[in-house]
Amino acid sequence: MPALKLILAGLALSMAGLVPADEAQRHPDVVGVEVAPAGENRFDFDVTLSSPYDSPSRYADAFRVLGPDDRELGVRELLHHHANEQPFTRRLSGVEIPAGIERVTVQGRDQAHGWGGETRTVRLPGRRDDDG
Repeated sequence: MPALKLILAGLALSMAGLVPADEAQRHPDVVGVEVAPAGENRFDFDVTLSSPYDSPSRYADAFRVLGPDDRELGVRELLHHHANEQPFTRRLSGVEIPAGIERVTVQGRDQAHGWGGETRTVRLPGRRDDDG
């Protein structure tokens, strides 16, 4: 149901002339991230994506974990659409994250438009976080 709300919101903005119809939502949104330790400097990520474009011809085809310097730390490729499963959650296991990094950002990718959309920044469990 959240994906339908995103589609309808984009359509409403498009119809109001605020956003061109083909740009209402060009990328999947990361709508949830759960992180669990998986060994020394390794973490598992359960990432929930929502994409209005989810068909065999165009779909959310990956997500990635980025360090604070936007360096790519891990990628999960998605090999098929999830049209009957929106939003959907997939796991990326054993991502090695150097000591000293306390937060990472997760971003989705669309087959046609590449990386983008709503991201989520999460704190890594067990790592010190002086920023609160």
